[in-house]
Amino acid sequence: MTSMNLRDRYDTATAGLEAPFAVVDLAAFRANAADLVRRAAGKPIRVASKSVRCRALLEDVLAMEGFAGVMAFTLPEALWLAAEGVSDDILVAYPTADRTAIAALAGDPRAARAVTLMIDSPEHLDLIESAAGDRRVRVCIDIDASYRTLGGRVRIGALRSPLHSAADVRAFAELVLKRPSLDLVGLMAYESQIAGVGDVPPGRPARGRVIRAMQRQSRAELARRRAAIVRAVRGLTELEFVNGGGTGSVETTAAERAVTEVAAGSGLYQPHLFDQYSNFTGRPAALFALPVVRRPAPGVVTCLGGGYLASGPADAVRLPQPYLPTGLAYNGDEGAGEVQTPLLGRAADLLSVGDRVWFRHTKAGELCERFDALHLIEDAHQVRTVPTYRGEGRTFL
Repeated sequence: MTSMNLRDRYDTATAGLEAPFAVVDLAAFRANAADLVRRAAGKPIRVASKSVRCRALLEDVLAMEGFAGVMAFTLPEALWLAAEGVSDDILVAYPTADRTAIAALAGDPRAARAVTLMIDSPEHLDLIESAAGDRRVRVCIDIDASYRTLGGRVRIGALRSPLHSAADVRAFAELVLKRPSLDLVGLMAYESQIAGVGDVPPGRPARGRVIRAMQRQSRAELARRRAAIVRAVRGLTELEFVNGGGTGSVETTAAERAVTEVAAGSGLYQPHLFDQYSNFTGRPAALFALPVVRRPAPGVVTCLGGGYLASGPADAVRLPQPYLPTGLAYNGDEGAGEVQTPLLGRAADLLSVGDRVWFRHTKAGELCERFDALHLIEDAHQVRTVPTYRGEGRTFL
């Protein structure tokens, strides 16, 4: 479908709405989900809720073959999803220091069976036990999946867990197993330098070659190390799952025998950051529309709102991407503003006050922190409107 036809379809489907608003193209969403399942090659995909942040769409994804369980980003979110019956298998991806939520988890038998907490230090064990008392809590060990080279002097990857080697993880697992109220049920390792770094950065072919070389070496090193870690811990106790990967590395992570499931979420919405991968091509599914409210000069239009910057390093990549009509770009002196966003380009002269400009966010679920609803589009029709987390009064971060 051409960009003009796509824009016409979106404008027609949402003709009764007043911008700004956000939409999800259901055909693209389902196609992206199917491609994730294809790439996982039979291993279940745990849905990263941080990248969806809409309960109705989480339920839709979990009803599809190939998806099982949720990877939540906070414990209060996990408790809410469990209470709403979204899933009975929820892994909290990041450690929590929320004593109130831990006590609530431990005191709710249904939640305690469904929710698993992340740990990587003795401090986590002490905190969980002090908040939960003698009630049992499920836990998962987070492993540092970063790539270390030049004798360990260079580290590439997210600063997450301090547990890197098989010896590190085995020693920590032994500590966990000495705590009678903690049930060690899983391991997780997120290879951010592979899953979260695109290998075809636009306009930077030399950097792309460096990234691809680093990722090849990192994949080989991590596969060996992860297998050794899993063997070491399975020598101590049974594990329910070994989780790894993310949208950018689904097929390579799933290919590791030691991994029992992969995580993915961003690939469902396909934000523009994920256009920079050579191993898959997703369809933009989550978009937002801003109204044109000014025409300051030839070749310029101004939209209402738009300053929806993504988390991460403060660079131009964090800006939303003008998508439709094609041929619009930011004014370098203003960028995306909180209340107005000027856009430059020939396409500006084809727009009138009241027309829409369609944007893609840099990341996936962060868009939902700006809108209380997602309007779901099928063909050229709006089929239903569902609340985001924010629309249900749930702002977890």
